[in-house]
Amino acid sequence: MTNSILVVEDDQRLSQFIVTELKLEGYEVATADDGMEALEKVREFPPDLIILDWMLPRISGLDVCLRLRKTGIKIPIILLTARDEIPDRVLGLNSGADDYLTKPFSIEELLARINARLRSSQVNDTSEILQFADLKLNLLTREVFRSKDSIELTAKEFDLLEYLLRHPRQVLSRNQIIENVWDFDFMGESNIIEVYIRALRLKLEVNQSPRLIHTVRGVGYVLKDSPS
Repeated sequence: MTNSILVVEDDQRLSQFIVTELKLEGYEVATADDGMEALEKVREFPPDLIILDWMLPRISGLDVCLRLRKTGIKIPIILLTARDEIPDRVLGLNSGADDYLTKPFSIEELLARINARLRSSQVNDTSEILQFADLKLNLLTREVFRSKDSIELTAKEFDLLEYLLRHPRQVLSRNQIIENVWDFDFMGESNIIEVYIRALRLKLEVNQSPRLIHTVRGVGYVLKDSPS
């Protein structure tokens, strides 16, 4: 089965470049030039994945992301933007984007991220429930609770939390997290793991809940009740 991708980008040269490369990879591709058109196309012909520019006419990519998630649409979204500061990345991820790519980017990296997101979204959920302390994750319904509070996570935040919950009290290196959550070798100068960890902490520590995800400096991260 051929996967379909919606490219939402108002820069025509960049849009055409991405479309050409995706078609060469065998994807079915549709395009939209602004946020309103993107919402219309998603509702009429839902794609398997969306490549979404942040800065768009009429409605920004961030607002498109928020609107889709509020209506229950869980299509994987890769956000494209020239904004590369950590607060911007956190804002993008918290809006519901599953991944974040800053411009300029290599087409090889974009293709790798697309492949990883599509593989992740096609894995069948099981009825297993993962729990640590007062944190509970349901793989079947993809619901997350901290005590009795429901926590809304993006798809990638969910994947990261699942991996941490499967290895409680174990210090996990950046390499381990990249290999098991992102499914491809993506190291370089990226701080994407730090961005996602921060986003998870912001959501899991509401109402002054104790921190569960701790940093082990120079090594990685660990899920445990309290710092040593």
